[in-house]
Amino acid sequence: MRIEILCTGDEVLTGKIVNSNFSYMSQKLEDVGLSVVWGTTVGDDRESLLTAFRLASERADAVIVNGGLGPTVDDLSQEIAAQAAGVPLVLHEEWLARMEDFFARRSRVMPPNNRKQAMLPETAEFIDNPIGTACGFSLDIGKARFFFTPGVPRELRRMLEEQIIPRLLARAGTQTAIHLKRFHSYGLGESHVDSLLAGVEDLVADGSVKLGFRAHYPQLETKLTVRGADMDDVQRKLAPVQAEVRKRLGNFILGEDEQTLEGVVLSELTAREGSLALVETFTSGLIAARLGPLPGAEKVLRRAIVTRDRHQLYDAVGLYQIPSTQELSLEVAEAVANAARIKSGATHALAVLIDLDEGADRIDLAGTVWLAIATEGETVSRRSRIVGGREWVRLGAAELGLDCFRRYLQGLPVVERIDFEKV
Repeated sequence: MRIEILCTGDEVLTGKIVNSNFSYMSQKLEDVGLSVVWGTTVGDDRESLLTAFRLASERADAVIVNGGLGPTVDDLSQEIAAQAAGVPLVLHEEWLARMEDFFARRSRVMPPNNRKQAMLPETAEFIDNPIGTACGFSLDIGKARFFFTPGVPRELRRMLEEQIIPRLLARAGTQTAIHLKRFHSYGLGESHVDSLLAGVEDLVADGSVKLGFRAHYPQLETKLTVRGADMDDVQRKLAPVQAEVRKRLGNFILGEDEQTLEGVVLSELTAREGSLALVETFTSGLIAARLGPLPGAEKVLRRAIVTRDRHQLYDAVGLYQIPSTQELSLEVAEAVANAARIKSGATHALAVLIDLDEGADRIDLAGTVWLAIATEGETVSRRSRIVGGREWVRLGAAELGLDCFRRYLQGLPVVERIDFEKV
């Protein structure tokens, strides 16, 4: 099946907003074995939209149109869809009632221009939007089936996953069950993992397992897309492949499927009724910002210290014997972690202290990370040199800190060479 994604809106076309909807849709379609062949962006112009719809209808089997379903004058998708299909717009009474109820439940009166959102092409199939006022719809234009979706990301994502992908799979004649298994890792680059996993697809001889990757520094997502006659068949095929992936990537796998690194760390601490004190320099509190919003973090995260000034750092943890002029070292990081743990009363402390190279805004320069984990019974530490400039050092240091802490809590080696380190 040839699929085109057509995104509308002047703000998208001119780059005023990043078109994250396209990448999300393309990725989700690929995850279920549906590939996007064309991607088009069109502004809020009637003639341009009509031309884009007609062109897509000639070359694609299915087209997903994103945006243009709002109540304002520049939202043109329903109007141009009806024109391209050669049918009139008609009022969808059920959706109008839903919108009026949507506003009434919020003690608001629906503005008259929202009525426009209930006007659909006469031949359209209604697609529900349970969390917004822009309903979706689908209809045939030329030889292609068009699916119209709202531009609001959370509304689009739910509509795509729950309603449009099943329709596309049915239209493609896909009778098999499809499952996506994901592994999240830190410390190994994409090409390295590709070589480590060479041949794992061949463990299932019929070619129904596809290996793929999505790199988003500092993490890498390794994907297994599995097809089978039903979910039992899928799980049977998946079992040996996922076992081999776990074996080959080993300690570098930080989580699977919906797990996040910060979520794993919080779960490990919660399971042992532990608590945590954090000390961060240069990261802008990135570690605390990842842990803090999670449900249950209020019972675990005891204290977070974020500073760039060493005098303030030592004063905050009560380390008055270390001069602020003293160079950072593993001994200093360990002393900071222990002092933070004692002063906060936490069972664990994590200190991530960073020395930037002079001129580290250049991508070929690095920063030194001094990392320490302290408990009442022991202190472990490691030094790392992360290359890539200021932002890579910041992101990498936060990830390294969380991942080393995850390793410590899981009884794994804290010190293990990663691909992003500079000797």
